[in-house]
Amino acid sequence: MQEGANPMTSSMTTISTADHLEQHRITSLPIAVLHVHSRCNCRCTMCDIWQGGQTQELSAEQLRHMLPSFETLDVRWVVLTGGEPLLHHDLAGICLALKECGIKVTVLTTGLLLSRFADVAADLFDEIIVSIDGPAAVHDRIRGVKGAFAKIATGMASVRSKSRALPLRARTTVQKANHLHLRKTIDAANALSFDSISFLAADLTSNAFNRELVWPVPRQNEIGLSMEEMLALDNEVELLIDEYQDDLNSGFIVESPTKLRRIVRHFRTQLGLECPEAPLCTAPWHSAVIELDGSIRPCFFQPAIGNVTSGLLHHEINKAGALQFRSALDIATNATCQRCVCSLNYRER
Repeated sequence: MQEGANPMTSSMTTISTADHLEQHRITSLPIAVLHVHSRCNCRCTMCDIWQGGQTQELSAEQLRHMLPSFETLDVRWVVLTGGEPLLHHDLAGICLALKECGIKVTVLTTGLLLSRFADVAADLFDEIIVSIDGPAAVHDRIRGVKGAFAKIATGMASVRSKSRALPLRARTTVQKANHLHLRKTIDAANALSFDSISFLAADLTSNAFNRELVWPVPRQNEIGLSMEEMLALDNEVELLIDEYQDDLNSGFIVESPTKLRRIVRHFRTQLGLECPEAPLCTAPWHSAVIELDGSIRPCFFQPAIGNVTSGLLHHEINKAGALQFRSALDIATNATCQRCVCSLNYRER
């Protein structure tokens, strides 16, 4: 201790720091995102997941290892992602284990295999979110699969014939190849009897989604928008807001006009025309993303804060490093958060 230092002050500082860290301890984790399969059955232009070589999937043993922590943390909803979750060899077993714990299940899917799960979808899933990137021709081109849209239509019809109540939602990633087709995408989602559609901007600058390295600028430009295209997107969004008021008011279009305009802002930022601005987000305190290697991330984009192969989930997310990460995280100024395209602003109900 330095000469003249007040031991009482030093002790109080230590207590204060400990109290601050303790405020960031997670005792309730409403949402967990599980990567359950590494491969995908699409060849999307804006994603590198399908280029992964090795096939991995979440095992029943790995899930059983996590379930006690799910109970301790009162996990209420699990989102299954990948790759393509419907490629998992025992997805039914994964879902049943979760549902036996009273946990609801959302599946993020390309939709190509929906017909296979039509008979059991209502029992296995509480919500299905299908990637739709445009009307048929645009969607198929982006997905790199001939007839992909038609397979979704067939699968949707099959699921609807078994269950009218199961929520089926569309999600569209906005990028160069579909920026002129947002209104037609809404029409397509309506025609397929989706319950809602949401939009988000393509992620251009992170190393998420199986990217070993951040995309170089030429690769970003293949997905991002030029100045002319950004202006065209701006016009498309304004026409959407003007012409689809009923769908906005009913919630069929999930985003508000303000959030739709944020998509334009994302591409303006990419072009250097705007300063980056982080969205409202509480993901690091209310959710966790668990990857196939056991890595635990606060969200898709932030670095890992633990690993479920090293310890129980509820311990790993509250280790010293994890507490320090959350205590130091300022969403508004964090560079990763400022580039975020997929935020969560969870509110306790």
